[in-house]
Amino acid sequence: MNMNNDLIHRIKKSMPKLSKGQKLIANYILEHYEKAVFLTAAKLGTIVGVSESTVVRFANELGYDGYPKFQDALEELVKSKLTAMQRLEVTTDRIDVNHVLKSVLQTDQEKIAYTIEQIDEETFDMAIDKILAADTIYILGVRSCAGLASFLGFYFNIIFPRVKVINTNSISEIFELLHHISENDVIIGISFPRYSKRILKALEYARSRQAGIIAITDSYISPIAQYAEHTLIGRSEMVSFVDSLVAPLSIINAIIVAVSLRMKDEISTNLDNLETVWMEYEVYDDTREVNTPHYTTPTTVKEKCD
Repeated sequence: MNMNNDLIHRIKKSMPKLSKGQKLIANYILEHYEKAVFLTAAKLGTIVGVSESTVVRFANELGYDGYPKFQDALEELVKSKLTAMQRLEVTTDRIDVNHVLKSVLQTDQEKIAYTIEQIDEETFDMAIDKILAADTIYILGVRSCAGLASFLGFYFNIIFPRVKVINTNSISEIFELLHHISENDVIIGISFPRYSKRILKALEYARSRQAGIIAITDSYISPIAQYAEHTLIGRSEMVSFVDSLVAPLSIINAIIVAVSLRMKDEISTNLDNLETVWMEYEVYDDTREVNTPHYTTPTTVKEKCD
């Protein structure tokens, strides 16, 4: 079963045993899930004409430990199903059009705070161990996640001798780059809504080859989490038709820092060698001269006359 449809499946399966009030909630969710995702239990109850406690019992009846867990599943459903235009329409009311910069920064700040609270440091440490033990590190991210994959790949290529960044949208190219993966390797899959089927197929293949799999995604019920040994959760947020990926980027920064601290001696040598190459081939503009205007000392009237 597609993990994205898990909530819908639960609702339809539970429908016969729901109370009359709970069925009202269920029907509203099925027809207006893109609106319900932003509603509190009290507000949802008001809209469908039931009490807040009925809404909470509805969430429990579906197997969720409270309304917040139900809302997480609902958010996952919305992220995966809405088209770009629908996402734009749904989020328009959530952004202060007169203060877009502050609204977006505030949203990013909240997602980082949520990620700090939710992320499992033990899982993070095990993921670092898996990376350090790998023969080859594959980094997989396409479409909006391609930038995250490239960023991680840039620094890992400085640290490790065998890194392959896969950020092409071509499914054939993905498998051409991936077909040598083995049980001694690790693949880091990065995927956020709307989830790419290419990532799913690639991770499915990697698991069939018994490679280590680390997922960086937004939820434990994300489609790619089902393939991963270690899942690192970075909360994303719909901001217009794009997603905020600030929290996932922070996780990637943490991975780079954690690896660099564990491999300090090797990295020092690599960086010394690279500095020599960068200087020799003038990779960076290291000029320190400041081009200031040339001023002559003004002459006095007497000097001019002399």
